[in-house]
Amino acid sequence: MPYSYNFYYILLLLAMVLGFVAQSKVKSTYSKFSKVASRSGVMAQEAARIVMESQGVYDVRIQPISGSLTDNYNPKSKTLNLSQSVYNSTSIAALGVAAHEAGHAIQHAKSYGPLMTRNAIVPVVNLTSKLSMPLLLIGLFLNSYNLALIGVVAYAFAVAFQLITLPVELNASHRALDALVGNGLLAQDEESGAKKVLKAAASTYAVAALTAILQLLRLLALVSGNSRRKR
Repeated sequence: MPYSYNFYYILLLLAMVLGFVAQSKVKSTYSKFSKVASRSGVMAQEAARIVMESQGVYDVRIQPISGSLTDNYNPKSKTLNLSQSVYNSTSIAALGVAAHEAGHAIQHAKSYGPLMTRNAIVPVVNLTSKLSMPLLLIGLFLNSYNLALIGVVAYAFAVAFQLITLPVELNASHRALDALVGNGLLAQDEESGAKKVLKAAASTYAVAALTAILQLLRLLALVSGNSRRKR
């Protein structure tokens, strides 16, 4: 048990390091291509609108928000929120980010399965995320295997959310790249820059999913080991 638990702990630390590297890669890649203006000269907020309208989506409001790389699509309010550094920019990086968020709006409009599933489990994940650690710790403190296991199962919902998020993000990026070139917003030789930005962003979701899985395995090892000690 100690060996197994420590092994998962080491893997989890490694995943956290990979997460830091992935985040750094996102920032450096975005910084590089945010300085390269697209030849189309179209601003990111207009590019997002063109991408959505090319797929028949006309009811999404595009608005600027504060922060850097805080861009997102809100399915409840049907708003596409672009960070101030992206909103009016004509850079390859900004167009890639804006088109990616537009890809989420298109997914929503077309009821893309993984996105619909992810949105549906959000309330459950929000609840179980708050309960998982308290239940686990109380279960371990009271030597209650069943209660601790319930805490682990609750955490598993967060893992499921991370796993579902990965194909959602990859699909949005795929839609974005196709739309940017297909609508003449980026030339063929500019596509690789946007692809690098979106690929770097996707790596953060992959690492997040890996980290969540390793944490789940670590918690299972902890609960299992605690149960064995009681016997």
